[in-house]
Amino acid sequence: MKVIAVIFAVVMTFQFVDKKGSSKQLEKKSITVVVPNVPSNKGKVSFALYNKETFRLKPLQGKSSSIKNHQSTVVFENITPGEYAIICYHDANENGRMDFEPTGMPMEDYGVSNNPASFGPPQYDTAKFVVADKDVTLEIKF
Repeated sequence: MKVIAVIFAVVMTFQFVDKKGSSKQLEKKSITVVVPNVPSNKGKVSFALYNKETFRLKPLQGKSSSIKNHQSTVVFENITPGEYAIICYHDANENGRMDFEPTGMPMEDYGVSNNPASFGPPQYDTAKFVVADKDVTLEIKF
């Protein structure tokens, strides 16, 4: 009888630990993004959060932030653990879109998560990062 009680207690303990561990991974997280080097305090900085399937098409979440002392910060909330990428740009004229030269070159400063050095449009594989069991803080430089 004692053996059965011990086995029952061990099984219940493992079930509790497993459920607790699983629910912790499923908890929604937040991503805080800071751009520390905005060229001017004019306008706003717009941010877009993507996953691999939506990258550069339609953001999962979009946010804008004012600029104070050449810095802008946003927080994406209720993020399911997974893999993501962020693109942001300085909307200096506040027209709600990124402006381009006739040659296709951007007229406004922009940045991508992980700050990859590249020529051409941002690529998901160099911009991706993981949200796991903790909130994430990123710094994106223009």
